[in-house]
Amino acid sequence: MSAPGLSFPPVSGIRLAAVGAGIRYQGRDDLVALELQPGSSCAAVFTRNAFCAAPVTVARQHLAQGSPRYLLINSGNANAGTGRRGLAAARASCEALAKAVGCRPEEVLPFSTGVIGEHLPVERIATALPALVGAMSADAWPDAARAIMTTDNVPKLRTRQVEIAGKCVTVTGIAKGAGMICPDMATMLAFLATDAAVAPDLLQQCLQVAVDRSFNSITVDGDTSTNDACVLVATGALGGAPIADSESADYAALSSAIEALCVDLATDIVRDAEGATKLVTIDVQGAREIAEARQVAYTVAHSPLVKTALFASDPNWGRILAAVGRAGVPDLEVGRISIFLGDVLIVEDGGRAQGYEEALGAAVMAEPEIAIRILLGRGHVQARVLTCDLSYDYVRINAEYRT
Repeated sequence: MSAPGLSFPPVSGIRLAAVGAGIRYQGRDDLVALELQPGSSCAAVFTRNAFCAAPVTVARQHLAQGSPRYLLINSGNANAGTGRRGLAAARASCEALAKAVGCRPEEVLPFSTGVIGEHLPVERIATALPALVGAMSADAWPDAARAIMTTDNVPKLRTRQVEIAGKCVTVTGIAKGAGMICPDMATMLAFLATDAAVAPDLLQQCLQVAVDRSFNSITVDGDTSTNDACVLVATGALGGAPIADSESADYAALSSAIEALCVDLATDIVRDAEGATKLVTIDVQGAREIAEARQVAYTVAHSPLVKTALFASDPNWGRILAAVGRAGVPDLEVGRISIFLGDVLIVEDGGRAQGYEEALGAAVMAEPEIAIRILLGRGHVQARVLTCDLSYDYVRINAEYRT
């Protein structure tokens, strides 16, 4: 695994570039293209927000028509809440890139992130395309990661390598997101690529499992964006027959690497959340089913009272207890529930744990990374959600976002 700032091995079959188009930001790159080797497989998941952005609609339509050759991504403008004009703009940007590279418009998938409700300046994108196409290279992943940022403080890019069938397989990904994060597939975009060959249906299955355990298990503020998307490309550039058996050792190795990469990127998003000072892991154990475990975890994670206590390093355990109690789990037996802050037992037998001292809880809450563990005592299912605290800066950043 590599963290931001380290060198990244190229993914065979992928070239990419980033340039400045002046879409919203001046003096920085804000337009990215990824070129996919012919024959690449592509899987994607998108937001379930009913007001999905125009590029989401167009990307879904184009993906249903065949394998893409290019991904086109802009930051600074979400092209969401823009109606028919927004759809026309998304299609026009695909047509402009297709004309520049000599492919069909349907072979381009568009993605946007930024301010909602403003019309996409397609002419600026079209003007920047010659420079973008001319800058294509295999090692521009760091440039692309920076160009898709909006309120992010740092670029998010990760890579892993795993041996499959005697070959070194690379999996690399970039993501953006810091606020409006509660993916349901935040403003979140992620683009992943591997040089392994994978059957399309299996690639989609692999991505869905990885996303459910990573990007769909994080929250910053409970807001699901209009533009969420995660794309996984398998170029097959290493050669050999595509992985087609979900029970095979090759698939197990690749899917494990892809899931780990997604978890890394999802953690990076929460760690870089708008105004955040703390990374918080909420583990719910002893549930009857996954839905109720996630319900409890998200109720705690979304509680403004819990999140502000985390920011203040205040071990106000009553706020956690109250959130668990209002999560809506039927027939919850509070006497069987135990709650831990780190390794400190704070709640048992329906109230404050015997032997708990405020100083112990305060020591845990003062740490930059905090674990909250909730044992429901109902079954054997568990779920994990990553979140963060809620600070003054979160309010400031979002109050000033359009000014």
